[in-house]
Amino acid sequence: MILLGVVENRDKTLSASGIESPEKLIADFWNTVNNSRKVSRNILVDRHVQVQDVGGKRIITIEVPRAGRSDKPVYLNNDMFQAFRRNGEGDYRRSRESIQAMLRDAAPETQDMRVLEHTPFTVFNPDSVKGYRNAMKSTRPGHVWEKLDDDEFLLKLGAVARGEDEKIHPTAAGLLMFGDEHEIVRIYPHYFLDYQEHFDLSMRWTDRMISSSGEWSGNLLDFLYKAYNRIIQNPNIKTPFKLDGMTRVDDTPVHKALREALANCLINTDYYGEGGVVIKNYSDKITIENPGGLRLEISEAISGGLSVPRNEVLMKMFNLIDLGERAGSGIPSIYQVWSDQGWAAPELSERLDSLERTTLLLPFAKATTKGSDKKVAIKSGDKKVATKSKTQRDTIVEYVKQNEVIRSSDLLEVLNVGGQRIRKLLLELVNEGVLIAEGGNRNRTYRLNEERL
Repeated sequence: MILLGVVENRDKTLSASGIESPEKLIADFWNTVNNSRKVSRNILVDRHVQVQDVGGKRIITIEVPRAGRSDKPVYLNNDMFQAFRRNGEGDYRRSRESIQAMLRDAAPETQDMRVLEHTPFTVFNPDSVKGYRNAMKSTRPGHVWEKLDDDEFLLKLGAVARGEDEKIHPTAAGLLMFGDEHEIVRIYPHYFLDYQEHFDLSMRWTDRMISSSGEWSGNLLDFLYKAYNRIIQNPNIKTPFKLDGMTRVDDTPVHKALREALANCLINTDYYGEGGVVIKNYSDKITIENPGGLRLEISEAISGGLSVPRNEVLMKMFNLIDLGERAGSGIPSIYQVWSDQGWAAPELSERLDSLERTTLLLPFAKATTKGSDKKVAIKSGDKKVATKSKTQRDTIVEYVKQNEVIRSSDLLEVLNVGGQRIRKLLLELVNEGVLIAEGGNRNRTYRLNEERL
């Protein structure tokens, strides 16, 4: 949100100073952003630019939406490398690597659809292919592909495809899913999968498994199973004894959520990015980190309903063995399972510098209640009642009363609306003197103005 005609006071609160001729300024603004020689693409529409009255003074609000992946990068002066990212209170030039990542994401076909015309079929690990087919027989018994030979099966799956030479070759998805590590790194030089256990903090790690060890295939399919089987040994993950007839059932919603988190990570990794996939298993938490930023706003990913995978074929492959949610419900289901367990909410975050990465933190600490250091948890049922009977502004004020000091990000799940809407509501409450804002943009907190109570 860009505000014109507003000053920031020493205590970090905002006051309206006003603009005498906002209409002329807005006309100049539209002339500039619609000039393709100045700005590569205009992603705003009329409703994003408004004149508002604040205490009798007119200000301009410009709401800048997140650009769609096909629009990125947006840059200046016909120079693709004059692209910037807003970070806290500064604008930072995008690195060449991050711009190249945007261009890859902008393509209509996802990265893993690439046909590798110079890669032979021998890159596939036969045990991995066999293991996948067995998993699919278990999850989808009697599927029409079950009787196909391997070549036909891999073609249906998208692991191989016809190239421009009209011959069948492995795809990037097939190589990542079933290939041997030494073959994968020929196409993806930064490819690296790393699972670490940190149960004794006096040691760098208590156990580790990496894709380049040469002790196993090093591909995505085998890594998912190996990492999952180690993660569920965490003492916080209980496996109750249940019977289905005479068969023991060891699966729980937590187990399913962990498989979903692992599959979601591997589906949305930018395998050209640096740093590799890193999973760390601690006694009190699990972190899952991958190269590449989110393709949605964090609030949209948490609320669900929209699926924009970075690797569409990998998603299909995992779906067929009941891993990875196509409907965009994977992340919300993980949050719900953690809430049902009474654990603190997961944290989904992005690192947005030259090395773009996404991290999902899954804590095992109990959710805190009022009187503790952390925010009061609002149950989903209470949340629905609150939003029906109160306005969003009332809900924010009530939440601040309960927790004393909050950040805008704390309201994402409380209100179930986007970050831009939350920032607008907070700005209104600050301008009206109901809330007091403290700190810079990146670390800004909000508390009640006691004088107004």
